Amino acid sequence: MTVAVAVLTFEGDLGTFLASREDPGPVTVTHGCVEPASVKDVIESHGVPHPEVDGILVDGRWVGFGHTISGGETIRVFPYELRAWIPEPVRLVPAPPDPARFVLDGHLGTLARRLRLCGFDSLWSPDPEDTDLATLSAGESRVLLTRDVGLLKRRQVELAHKVRALDPFEQTVEVLHRYDLGAAMVPFSRCLACNGHTVPVEKEEVLHRLEPGTRREHDRFRRCENCGRLYWRGTHYRRLVLLVGELKKVLRDQPAGS
Repeated sequence: MTVAVAVLTFEGDLGTFLASREDPGPVTVTHGCVEPASVKDVIESHGVPHPEVDGILVDGRWVGFGHTISGGETIRVFPYELRAWIPEPVRLVPAPPDPARFVLDGHLGTLARRLRLCGFDSLWSPDPEDTDLATLSAGESRVLLTRDVGLLKRRQVELAHKVRALDPFEQTVEVLHRYDLGAAMVPFSRCLACNGHTVPVEKEEVLHRLEPGTRREHDRFRRCENCGRLYWRGTHYRRLVLLVGELKKVLRDQPAGS
């Protein structure tokens, strides 16, 4: 039996999803079409999750995920990062929420705290079910951040990003850069522990909760409206200020779209 073959080129860094590929750059593969299939299924059969795909060009025509592939086609698959090349009406990734909001899998706790530090609504729990993550992402229009490619392939998931970096600082830069959030940062406006909003509070209101040294050395406090946790400008605060400064510097040096 003769099997018709489609030729796929994965642009940008989409090739890193293919087995044994580590370096970014276009990768071309062939796909044997035993029977007609949607282009979405064809793409995902090569390991590339659909939320990472923002444009599909089949024989020079932009198509959606439901387009049928029978063999003989030449297909170019574009990532979100190359959206500037894709006409806006045919982009496949939904517009990210404004203001930005995220839900993260259980392995990205440090990234969640860093995003909260920068002022972004970031839901996280240590041992979530994949079904719950997908439901939260879809139901609340939250960008799902994960390193689990299988989770990204769930049909329910549309707004999502596979975090490439392993280091928490680099992960934070990656997410802020991808969604162009440098100018939207409002540091220290969210609780690092629970994601609630923090607001200024008078010292007299929390005096009974302060250790003697803190009571003596500090006068400015913020309190989480959700869990009640207190924040003040101690040694830990100064370290976080430096961290925020480093993030802003990297984002200025690497503007979105670069």
